[in-house]
Amino acid sequence: MNQAYPKPLPKSDKMNCRRVIYVILLVSLPIVKALPGSNRDIEGKNSIGQRFLQLQKNNFKAMALVMVAQYVQGGTFGRAVKMAEDLTDLAKRCAATAARDNPDCLKPLDKIFLDTVCQEENLPGFTDCCAKKDPERNDCFLVLKNSSRGFISPFERPNAEAACKNHSQNQHLLTEHFIFEVARRHPFLYAPTILSVAIRYDEMMKNCCRSSEDLTYNLEECFQRQAPKVVKPIKEDGLRQEHTCGILHKFGERTLKALKLAQISQKFPKADFVTVSKLVMDVTNMHKDCCRGDMLDCMHDREELLRYVCTNQDILSSKIKQCCEKPLLQRSECIVNTENNDKPADLSPHVREFIEDKGICERFAQEKDTHLARFLYEYSRRHPEFSAQMLLRIGKGYEDLLHECCKPGAPEDCCSRGEEKLKKHIYETESVMKTSCDIYREKGDYYFQNELLLSFTKKMPQLTSAELIKFTKQMTTIGSKCCQLSLDKLLPCAEEKLDLVLGEICRRHLRDPINPGVCHCCSSSYALRRPCIGKLEMDEHYVPLSLTPGLFTFHEDLCTTEEEKLQQKKQEMLINLIKYKPQITQEQLTAITAAFTTMREQCCRGGNPQACFAKEGPELIKRSEKMLSA
Repeated sequence: MNQAYPKPLPKSDKMNCRRVIYVILLVSLPIVKALPGSNRDIEGKNSIGQRFLQLQKNNFKAMALVMVAQYVQGGTFGRAVKMAEDLTDLAKRCAATAARDNPDCLKPLDKIFLDTVCQEENLPGFTDCCAKKDPERNDCFLVLKNSSRGFISPFERPNAEAACKNHSQNQHLLTEHFIFEVARRHPFLYAPTILSVAIRYDEMMKNCCRSSEDLTYNLEECFQRQAPKVVKPIKEDGLRQEHTCGILHKFGERTLKALKLAQISQKFPKADFVTVSKLVMDVTNMHKDCCRGDMLDCMHDREELLRYVCTNQDILSSKIKQCCEKPLLQRSECIVNTENNDKPADLSPHVREFIEDKGICERFAQEKDTHLARFLYEYSRRHPEFSAQMLLRIGKGYEDLLHECCKPGAPEDCCSRGEEKLKKHIYETESVMKTSCDIYREKGDYYFQNELLLSFTKKMPQLTSAELIKFTKQMTTIGSKCCQLSLDKLLPCAEEKLDLVLGEICRRHLRDPINPGVCHCCSSSYALRRPCIGKLEMDEHYVPLSLTPGLFTFHEDLCTTEEEKLQQKKQEMLINLIKYKPQITQEQLTAITAAFTTMREQCCRGGNPQACFAKEGPELIKRSEKMLSA
């Protein structure tokens, strides 16, 4: 999404003002206690009429608009509004006391929703889906969802004055149009995220447009300054959702459950195993629905989950009270960002019963997954200073230990040996993070990123310069955020944020394979992905770039005083140098860098930098080639 404010409304859609959804939630959203559900609604869940009463008209319309835009991405804004209104009208009729037992009002919400969509004539590409029976009809719609960049053209950058004029004339309509455009470009994005983004969008339009009559006021500058705040949740929430779905699709439900078990046990260490297990199941089921793109079930699952958490604060956490007093749209993010609850005062520091108990092999044989889950729960709630990924590695190590020690003929002290392996792994992990932070503090952002570029270009030379700079920039940002924290917070911060970047690299690999080493690390084990990629060395299968005339070019733009642009140009040259000579040593790199710096300073001091670069550039390449072949 290039811009956070849409182009002026098309004329055809301006005619739909009578169908405007006046999104009151953009100003003061009440606690939303009902979101569209699924086939499960028949059995004790809310009907469409009950949902309407709980949401109220304008909120119901807003949710309906998001869903229509996500399911029918190629439709127009006007048709989306019409379908949202049809759904709302039906819901309003079903909310009336006399109609609550009407069979049409008791149908599952996904059936009502798709019936409304399929009543529209000439919908692009959905004829085959509408001819199917449920649940195949819904699955057909989900398969057609497309989140690929470029499937729908990015927002066009409008004239700032025209955008403010539209806002003054059609404030509600413009905000709805924004919701529609965001939803259809992000068909898997959780709907409340879109609506919370719309609140920020509306605030931006009010802030920037209210001073438009001041001749000295720069509208464009205001939009450029505030737009990043609007799109930030879309990027961040979208990345987190994509990351979670990537784990589910690649490593399966068991891995996702283990990850959530570790995270929830750390968040709520006073909760018992049964309660935590219930939350793990609920969260996993929610992600399964969300990752399928089934927004109806996704929204309903999250509503139920938040209601349960906030109703059971006394057994979960004393630190989520303020979160549960917020509107529903803000609750989830608040709870995720709240610090972990305090550990029980009587919680023993060790879990020795899982090593020393004589009956562990019998329990492992009888109820393998439950036994391993209980170990992970007990260990995680005791160690908030560990990352969830590290806890999964500890859990995997414990599982491997039991497989080895529960074999017939295993030595009696077999399990106790595993304790030494555990201590070694913890030490190695903490050392890696501490060493990385020491380097970051010593070198600073730019030179730390260059160290990462040197490493990752050798590991993954198939990535483009832009990709390598982007990923290493993200890793450098992690250093700036996490290395200033205390040791007990360093590991959760660093590894969990790094996990997002590595997940992005692995999804890039799925779209366009990088190399066998990356394939192995991205496919073999989620818990071991970070150490696996960390241990990758130079790709032996890579064919280095040839020294063509265009590989290294030197122009007067190297004399720019804009430090950020200069740093990027130098980093692009560094990447090309490594791709040309992957075996380059640190000494060779230092010598070539020094020679380049001398040439640049010499040429930029002269009266004709371009002529100087044209003469000195080829000479530098010759000297560098000689150094590299020595």
